[in-house]
Amino acid sequence: QVQLVESGGGLVQPGGSLRLSCAASGITFSSYAMSWYRQAPGKERELVAAITSAGGITNYADSVKGRFTISRDNAQKTVYLQMNTLKPGDTTLYYCNAQARWGPVGYDYWGQGAQVTVAS
Repeated sequence: QVQLVESGGGLVQPGGSLRLSCAASGITFSSYAMSWYRQAPGKERELVAAITSAGGITNYADSVKGRFTISRDNAQKTVYLQMNTLKPGDTTLYYCNAQARWGPVGYDYWGQGAQVTVAS
């Protein structure tokens, strides 16, 4: 059974920091590209950051560049999202995603979401 379990969300003041973690089980973690998405009520899910399976390449939404950092520890089967200089506009649910493809078969898994609230 595949599980992606997010943790580290919470309430933080504007300008503060949080680190989200996503622990994976049931998959060969090192074979999966990992991403963080977020989705506010009534809005489409937005890609926040992504990292390749070996961790060599990262990609960020323009809105978080320079503030957020994605990283992974393949030995611990965990992906992280370090969020600095948080703004009220960063408030929403954050989801962990794992993707891989072997030939014509694709695999796509989601976590349950972690709430991040930025407010004074």
